[in-house]
Amino acid sequence: MAELYYVGVDVGTASVRAALVTREGLLKSSAEEPISIWEPQSDHYVQSSTEIWEKCCTVVKKVTHGVERNCVRGVGFDATCSLVVLDQNFQPVPVTQDGDTQRNVVMWMDHRAAEQAARITNTGHRVLSRVGGVMSPEMQPPKLLWLKENLKESCWNKATHFFDLPDFLSWKATGSFTRSLCTLVCKWTYCPPEGWDASFWTSIGLEDLLENNFSKIGSETCPPGSPLGDGLTREAAADLGLDPGTAVGSSLIDAHAGGLGVIGADVRGFHLPCEDQPITARMAMICGTSTCHMAISEQPLFVPGVWGPCLSAMVPGMWLNEGGQSATGRLIDHVVKGHAAYTQLQEEARPSSNVYSFLNSRLSLMANSGSALDLLGSSLHVWPDFHGNRSPLADPTLKGMVIGLSLSQTLDDLALLYLATIQALALGTRHILEAMKEAGHDIRTLFLCGGLSKNDLFVQIQANATGLPVVLPNQTEAVLVGAAVLGACASRDYSTIQEAMEKMAKVGKVVQPDYELQSFYERKYEVFRRLFSHQREYQALMNQR
Repeated sequence: MAELYYVGVDVGTASVRAALVTREGLLKSSAEEPISIWEPQSDHYVQSSTEIWEKCCTVVKKVTHGVERNCVRGVGFDATCSLVVLDQNFQPVPVTQDGDTQRNVVMWMDHRAAEQAARITNTGHRVLSRVGGVMSPEMQPPKLLWLKENLKESCWNKATHFFDLPDFLSWKATGSFTRSLCTLVCKWTYCPPEGWDASFWTSIGLEDLLENNFSKIGSETCPPGSPLGDGLTREAAADLGLDPGTAVGSSLIDAHAGGLGVIGADVRGFHLPCEDQPITARMAMICGTSTCHMAISEQPLFVPGVWGPCLSAMVPGMWLNEGGQSATGRLIDHVVKGHAAYTQLQEEARPSSNVYSFLNSRLSLMANSGSALDLLGSSLHVWPDFHGNRSPLADPTLKGMVIGLSLSQTLDDLALLYLATIQALALGTRHILEAMKEAGHDIRTLFLCGGLSKNDLFVQIQANATGLPVVLPNQTEAVLVGAAVLGACASRDYSTIQEAMEKMAKVGKVVQPDYELQSFYERKYEVFRRLFSHQREYQALMNQR
C-alpha cells in the first residue's frame, strides 16, 4: 500500500516553507523560498500577496516532486496575521502612499496604526474584553481604520475583499470565502456563536464594513482544519502541481500552527508534571522573529493584557489565550548585529558560520569552572520591549532599556549583552505566565518550537528563568507539522484535530530547569520588574508640562 502524505505550507515573516508530512507526522521533504519585505517609511512593513502565492506554488512543487499525486491526501496553510487587500476583480490594491499595486499586504508587525489602536481602546467597547482590554496595532481593526483615514481614494474605496493572510491562501487554493475562526476571532474581534458585533465597527467609524452581511471581511466561518469548498480548484491544482479536489483545511495563523505541532504530543514516560493532566496544563511557545505564548482552557479565562479567550481558535471546542513578545529573534539579531564587536564576531565564528553557536560556546568558556553561565548576567539587565510590549502590559509605546553598560566594547561584552537579552526574553515569558496563573491557568510544562528553539542556550534559559521543564518536538519544523495536521483533518483521515495532534506531534527532547538557579532568577526578575516601573516614572516626568 502506497504511503499517504499531507502538505503543510507555512508563510512566515521573511520566507515561505512547505513540507511533505506522513500520517505519523514525519517530514519526508521540505523547501523554502524567501519573500520580499518593504519598509516605505518607519513602522510601515508591506508585502505582495502575488509574490507570496507564487512562492507557495514553488515550494509545494519542490516537496511533492516524484510523489504520485493521488498519494497527497490534503493541504494545510498557515501564515502570519497580515492584512491582504483586493479589489472587486480580486486584484491587489496598494496599501502604501506610492500606490504600488503589488504592495497590497500590511504586515503583522506594521505599527502604522498605533494612534488608531489607542482610539479604539479608548472606546471601551465590550469586544475589547477578548483582547486583554487593549487593542493592539498588530490587529486588523486599527489597520483597516488607518487605510480608510489615510488612503481613502487609492485603497479604501477600491477595496472589496479584506483577508487575513491565512484566509487569502485558503481562498486562493479553493475559491472558498469561508474564513477560519482562528483568524477572525484572534485578530478581527469576531465572537462565535454571535458573530460580528455591528456596534463595534460603527463606533470606530467603519460602519461601511456592515454592508452585504460583512462580505468584505467574511460572513461565513468554520473551525481550523475543516474541509473548504470542493478542495483545490483546477487553477490552484495546476499552480501547485497537485490533483484538483485535493482536500484543503481551513487555515491557521502561523503561531497557532506551531501550537498544533507541539502541544498535543503524547508525553507518557517522560516524567513531566503535565503527564496525566489535561492539555490545559501545557503552554506552547512559538519562538521566531517574535514569540507567541499559547495556553488553552476548557472555560473562558480573561487575562488582562493577553489576547483571548478565543473559542476554537486553535483547538476546536477549547478556549485560547495568546500572550506574546513582538520582537524576540529580531531583538537578538538587533542587539548582536548593532554591537561594535559584531565584525570581529563574524570573523572568529566564520569556520562554523553560526554566530550564535559561537557566542554560546564563548559564554561557557567565560563562566567560572563549575558555575552556571547564567550568573554572568548578574550585573547587566535588559528590558526587552524595543518594539513595544504585546503582553501582559499591552503597551506598544514602551521602549527597550539596558542597565549596566561600560565603555568597553569587546567580544566578551557582546557575549554578555547577548546573554542578558536572552535572559530578559525568558523573564518576559515568566511575566506572561504570572498573569495567566493569576487569571486561572495552571501551566506546568512549556512546549517550544520555531527558529529560536534550535538555540540550546535560549531553551535552557527559558527553563531556568520560569522553573518549568521545556519540551522540544522530535521534528524541528513543528509549524509545518501543524499546517499538515489541517490537511490531514480536511482529508478525513483523522476525525478531529485532537486525534491528529496526538498522532502527528511527538516529543523529541526534554530540558529540565536548573533549580539551583532559582534564587538568582528571583532576584533577576525583581530587577526586571523595577525596570518597567522606572520607565513609567521617566515617561511621566518628561510628560509634565
